[in-house]
Amino acid sequence: MAVTMQETMSAIRKYAPNFVPKAGIILGSGLGSVADQLTNPITIPYQAIPGINTGSVAGHASLLVMGYLQDVPVVCLKGRLHVYEGASYESIRTFVRMVKNLGASTLIVTGAAGSMRAEMGPGEIMMINDHINFQPGNPLVGPNDESIGPRFVSLENAYDDELRNKVLEVAKKLSIPIHEGVYLSLLGPSFETPAEIRAYRSLGADAVGMSVVPEVIIARHCGMKVTGLVAITNLAVGMSSEKVTHEGTLRYGEQASRNMIKIINGFVKEIGRGY
Repeated sequence: MAVTMQETMSAIRKYAPNFVPKAGIILGSGLGSVADQLTNPITIPYQAIPGINTGSVAGHASLLVMGYLQDVPVVCLKGRLHVYEGASYESIRTFVRMVKNLGASTLIVTGAAGSMRAEMGPGEIMMINDHINFQPGNPLVGPNDESIGPRFVSLENAYDDELRNKVLEVAKKLSIPIHEGVYLSLLGPSFETPAEIRAYRSLGADAVGMSVVPEVIIARHCGMKVTGLVAITNLAVGMSSEKVTHEGTLRYGEQASRNMIKIINGFVKEIGRGY
């Protein structure tokens, strides 16, 4: 039997009956340390939340953490759900919509990605300004609940212009270099072939990963504004002599996360001010 959103929220509210975050942050591979910055944290394992599958990928802790970042209430999803692990779109919908139901109006998505631009190397950060969806299907397929969002949702400004400009301002103040580009999302878990990378580059993609896009589609459907940051963990296959590995993803993800944490801290502070 399908789990209702009311059941999901009732389980969370047992831990934090009055907590209302201003923003949600989905933390990708090697980026879980962002959640460690929260003060007065309330931590809930995904296993305790009805309707949420538990992830099994190294670098994903599978914890919901509520607390304060720069004195601003936020909820961190420490570890995401991946379609390649067998997570259903129904579970991913619940995963994102519970952030909305907690009260957040802004979603920050983070992840790891391979660069398809030679000048954008491992350990650097790319802000997503658009995406190409090569995931199998769309998370909104099926009956639509008009109380959540419209049947046909526009993705023209999926990565909100105002939020992106604010991120750029924060990065500039911190003297942290940041790239902008198009993120291409694939199913995985196998890495891409050199021929595939050449094809994706010809389509206008700048970085490639295995997540983010389903979450963004769901968040936009339920009315949240979204901004996305990815840690560049490698040059795409065929562009470097270094082999692409998950261990490398975690290593360079941690390296990029040091600057990403600073940017997220500054950005969340602006959210608290109402920017």
